Amino acid sequence: MLGKNVTMGKISKTKLTELPTRLLGRVLVALMILMVCMFLFVVTVPLSVLANTSSLNIVNLTSTEFQISPKFNMSYIHYNDKASYVKYVENTNGSISEVAPNYFSLSKKGNLILSSTIDKEFIDEMHSRGIKVVPYLSNDWDRTSGRLAISKRHKLTNEIIEIIEKYNLDGINIDIEDLTEKDRDRYVEFVKMLRRRLPDDKTIAVAVAANPRGITTGWHGSYDYEELGKYSDYLMVMAYDEHYGGGAPGPVASIDFVENSIKYALKKVPKEKIVLGIPFYGRMWRSGGGMSGQGISLRFAEGLIAKYGGSVSFSSKYLSPKAIITIKSEHEKPIINGSKMRPGTYTIWYENERSLKHKLSLVKKYGLKGAGSWSLGQETSSVWNYYSLWLNGHCYSDCQGHWAQNPIIFALNNEWMTTKTVKDSSGFAPDRPLTRAEAAVAIVRALQLEKNMVYRQDEVVFKDISSHWAKKEIEIAVQHRIVMGKGNGLFAPDEAVTREEMSVMLDRALKSSRELAVNSSRSGNSNEITKDNSDVAINNGDSELTDVNDEIFNKNVNIEAAYVDVSREMCVWSYESIVRMTRQGIFAGSPDGRFKPNEKISRAEMAALLYRILRN
Repeated sequence: MLGKNVTMGKISKTKLTELPTRLLGRVLVALMILMVCMFLFVVTVPLSVLANTSSLNIVNLTSTEFQISPKFNMSYIHYNDKASYVKYVENTNGSISEVAPNYFSLSKKGNLILSSTIDKEFIDEMHSRGIKVVPYLSNDWDRTSGRLAISKRHKLTNEIIEIIEKYNLDGINIDIEDLTEKDRDRYVEFVKMLRRRLPDDKTIAVAVAANPRGITTGWHGSYDYEELGKYSDYLMVMAYDEHYGGGAPGPVASIDFVENSIKYALKKVPKEKIVLGIPFYGRMWRSGGGMSGQGISLRFAEGLIAKYGGSVSFSSKYLSPKAIITIKSEHEKPIINGSKMRPGTYTIWYENERSLKHKLSLVKKYGLKGAGSWSLGQETSSVWNYYSLWLNGHCYSDCQGHWAQNPIIFALNNEWMTTKTVKDSSGFAPDRPLTRAEAAVAIVRALQLEKNMVYRQDEVVFKDISSHWAKKEIEIAVQHRIVMGKGNGLFAPDEAVTREEMSVMLDRALKSSRELAVNSSRSGNSNEITKDNSDVAINNGDSELTDVNDEIFNKNVNIEAAYVDVSREMCVWSYESIVRMTRQGIFAGSPDGRFKPNEKISRAEMAALLYRILRN
């Protein structure tokens, strides 16, 4: 990628069924809710344990029914120290969905070379974390080797497929650069051949030059966006190296350069196939010569600025930061590419939090598939405090670095949680107590519950929700007996939810799920709860609905709960629910033997519950 000789990593690269039945769908509610409190109440219960808590048949929801994953996020890995690969991935805090390690390269004769960095243990480890491994194929900016390789594409394709199968790789990321418009058609034929030969579940990605001006010759002309897009899963638009090694000083990726590159790609390829490339590196120029566009990692750049007291400015035109540092003769000289830097004044164009957020926001603005970065390990550690939030369009400063950041993104992506109730428009309020209305909305939306037509509209009327934003979901939750009123015709939508109340909600939801299953098998309508002798006055209060008559849920209910703060006298209306949930291994107390029934649940904890339910 155009002269990217980047220290600290860029060494020799230029860039461095619908559910089977509605019955089974409803039945799934039981398992989901059982799993809800695993996270909230600090208990890790194997799925096998949950499966044994009832005789229900469980069907897993598919990713097409829920947006399980956030926006796609991949990154290249090109360091030669394979022992550090796992560490780089761990630093992302679960933000990465695909990695592209440096496993494939080409010889001068265009033959495939398998890197010694390939590691089956690393591949298996990534798979255990749900991360795809799609290594990249590079010609290291060597036109001759690239041309020779695509000229014998049959042989190259066979070798790639053999290695993918042998190591259980998830596909290939093709990164052949410095070809010209003369190679355009053969490049497409190579990708087309791979697509024809590889199974559909294997990924084919193509790294393409950013082309903000629509150039059709030279390096830019070698990429037929439209045709390459037909045979690949996505195009990784390398929206960086606007200014490059050997060229004049300037930003690596100004905002106009990046945005115009996206606009060009959108003319040729569906937005769902476009991944925006983002640089985790900068470039450095020495006044008077001696260094011209040397690539450096963001970590190295920040280190130089801090050590030598650099002056940092932010360009409102480019939306990129620039730093000036001066290394004096008496200063310790940093090492770059094995050589000491000379005394002098240096200009560094790089990326920081502000510039990266501007770039990430373009993914949502244009509805792109996601983002890719060159390269993992060159970023500063703080990048992952905000990267996924901004990538997904959730620009909440109070979620940066929060322990529940990924669950919050997950819940927001699926619209199970909202910020309607948050006064500060720039925040999510993760640590604020969850309200009864928010709990109803989250459960109803996550479990896709619908109105139960058995009840008349006037039977679910509370005096305090007539104009409430969550009125619809509250009524549905009440109809399904998951949450009830507070008595006297009140729901108290803005009142906080406690652990005690959550235990009862979940206990009721289990009963409701089994009742739905039974009624569905009898009537064929999975959305009805019959009004039988277990009916209650749903407006009369929570304590009216504590009797769960099913034998499965009642067994061993009379045991004494192992909590110093739970007894029939202290928890009159919730005792049996707490005991039942504890007996099933769902709830646990603190190390000192307390259940803390009156402790409030936070919005972050609710997001974590939803995340745990559907991620597992």
